[in-house]
Amino acid sequence: MESFGKAQPVKRVEDVRFLTGAGRYVDDIAPEGALHAVMVRSPVAHAEITGLDLSQARAAPGVHAVLAAPDIEAMGLSLGMGFSTVKNQDGSPGAAPERPFLARGVMRFVGEPVAICVAETLAQARDAAELVELDYAERAVHVDLAPGGTALHPEAPENLAFDFAKGDAAATEAAFARAAHVVSLEIEDNRIICNPMEPRGAYAEYDGDRLHVCFGGQGVWGLKRELCTLFGLDAERVRVSNPDVGGGFGMKGMNYPEYFAIAAAAMMLERSVRWMSERGEGMLTDNAGRDLVSTAALAFDDDCRVTAYRIENICNLGAYNSNFGQLIQSELFSRVLTGPYDIQTTWLRTRGIYTNTAQVDAYRGAGRPEAIFALERVMDQAARELRVDPWELRRRNFIDAGAFPYLSATGETYDSGDFAGLLDKAEIRADRAGFAARKAASAAAGKLRGIGLGYYIESILGAPDEGVAVIFHEDGSASIHVGTQSNGQGHETVFAQFLSDQTGIPAERITVVQGDSDLIAQGGGTGGSRSVTVQSNATLATAKTMIERFAQFLADELGIERGAVSFDDERFRVAGSNESPGMLELAARARAAGRADLLRFEGRETLPGRSYPNGAHVAEVEIDPETGQTRIVRYTVVDDFGNLINPMLAEGQVHGGVAQGLGQALCERVVHDEDGQLLTATFMDYAMPRADMVPMIGFSTAPVPSTANPMGMKGCGEAGTVGALGAIGNAVLDALWERGVRRADMPYTPARVWAMLEAAR
Repeated sequence: MESFGKAQPVKRVEDVRFLTGAGRYVDDIAPEGALHAVMVRSPVAHAEITGLDLSQARAAPGVHAVLAAPDIEAMGLSLGMGFSTVKNQDGSPGAAPERPFLARGVMRFVGEPVAICVAETLAQARDAAELVELDYAERAVHVDLAPGGTALHPEAPENLAFDFAKGDAAATEAAFARAAHVVSLEIEDNRIICNPMEPRGAYAEYDGDRLHVCFGGQGVWGLKRELCTLFGLDAERVRVSNPDVGGGFGMKGMNYPEYFAIAAAAMMLERSVRWMSERGEGMLTDNAGRDLVSTAALAFDDDCRVTAYRIENICNLGAYNSNFGQLIQSELFSRVLTGPYDIQTTWLRTRGIYTNTAQVDAYRGAGRPEAIFALERVMDQAARELRVDPWELRRRNFIDAGAFPYLSATGETYDSGDFAGLLDKAEIRADRAGFAARKAASAAAGKLRGIGLGYYIESILGAPDEGVAVIFHEDGSASIHVGTQSNGQGHETVFAQFLSDQTGIPAERITVVQGDSDLIAQGGGTGGSRSVTVQSNATLATAKTMIERFAQFLADELGIERGAVSFDDERFRVAGSNESPGMLELAARARAAGRADLLRFEGRETLPGRSYPNGAHVAEVEIDPETGQTRIVRYTVVDDFGNLINPMLAEGQVHGGVAQGLGQALCERVVHDEDGQLLTATFMDYAMPRADMVPMIGFSTAPVPSTANPMGMKGCGEAGTVGALGAIGNAVLDALWERGVRRADMPYTPARVWAMLEAAR
């Protein structure tokens, strides 16, 4: 496509603002004089509230309000937050217990909000929170990842939230019964805490007619809809906005109790109210990620071709259903169940369990990293047990490049790809041929060295439709209003660059406007790697309209036929004339002519299908057997992202995704004690990846343009994480295999790796 010839690795324009301290984050822009809110939280994991005395807190200096669940109900507001459920195997819906934004009668996890204290200063609000008298009768705590135990909710007597299945159980069992080889593996996928650089925060203001909530999130419309529902407000009475957001990663894509609590307080007081999470609060209450155990099995024929795939997992939902919690390890997991492999006989069963812990929801990749991790680990295990080269085993089972579009066993239409060709390139880029020499050098130094391959495929999720508005301003600039929301990905650069490429408007004259429900009537927000693909699809269609209407305007102005006017991606040209105005010049002429219809263009487009980025990650690790210390010493990525607008930004997304996958693989792990208390509640106990743990990442692309959108793009935001876990896990086990280790679960901390070696010895 000629229109993509301009795609260049343009530096991010927003970084100057961020690096010089000029970012406008929610805590920077709260209204002057806003009251401060502090949440009173449950100190225990499971208890009945037997008494709640707010009187001393309400009488404390500077306090304007202290609200608990009964006060919210007395205002005529609803407490129950919304969420999604999946269908059980028998067709019934998954459990749907109420999730109140302030605890009603029972506290179900440490950190659950019980009351909100609002005062003139933050110190006064904290002091008031200490004066709340909370009495409770503790109940038995359920933290095991299994059905049973004391029920958290009457709607789930065995703490079983759902029992989901997809595929053909009978056909799968028959295939396993006649298989020449069967390989199975149990795989733990450890819970992690997201820990974005900017913790969650929000402020609310109410003037007696309209409610405005500003929060650090991944889109404004979900919160707006729920505020309207819970508070009984018409849509025109609610405005929701997102300013600059310092990292989201899926965790900020949902609604949280604090946003509703401060909104209720602002409505009652008709004063602005602000709340900002502290890091410890975030670690206790932010939605966590992953947390499941899978048992995966592959059936093979005599030629080592997979004839069936069966996987069962149990996943932790935490104490309540979060927005997408039930969907993550069920529907979203199934999107890429068979990965890049030609497997048509499958069975997936997922059971979701309620536990007395914080909720689990989307974390970068949301079900797809978990599915690919399990598949790539059991595929590597099969290669070892069948004594087949792991790269060759994958090649033997890849979907053929001529088979696209390919309908997967779970109903996904993979649009394009060349998995074998990409893997060939990855083998060269990773210098697999030189691995034996590197391994020998490590051995000479007393170290164990392993190489691991992870081949992933990703399914781009989220709403397939998006809107856009392009507005020309009197000062000769333009703005593009988008329905997605940047959390640090570089949208201000890439959206301006794409509009510039399509219209010739200089990118430096374009302002990107996002995150305001008053300015953008509808949008899908950011999540599921959807932003650039769906937003650019809408921009492309709108740009075509702009070009046509400006060309007609110019033809009418010159009194010539429309066919005499052309557009060369930068300027309009008139046959037989030196006339060559740009779009900004024509907008100025349209303004002078009173043509307001040429100063604002709006469009909404829907993608015809999802795109499926894919690629190979190759990790090499070196392990010190004396200490268990594991280092990633080489890392190579070859991706198929289709056509790219800005290759540098795409590479940055991969680097970030790999770093987060590396963190989960090497050091991050949430631990609760038997009473549901979080033992990893600070950075003293919860290990985040450090810069010296992240290797140089070799990145290249082998693009096969998508056929599911006119730009040929495939989303890239989560791909790094989807590919990283399997590559690192397989590399670690490869290094440990010669010492007799046959199972290696994340995270590969020195203590855990040393224990694996000792147990094998």
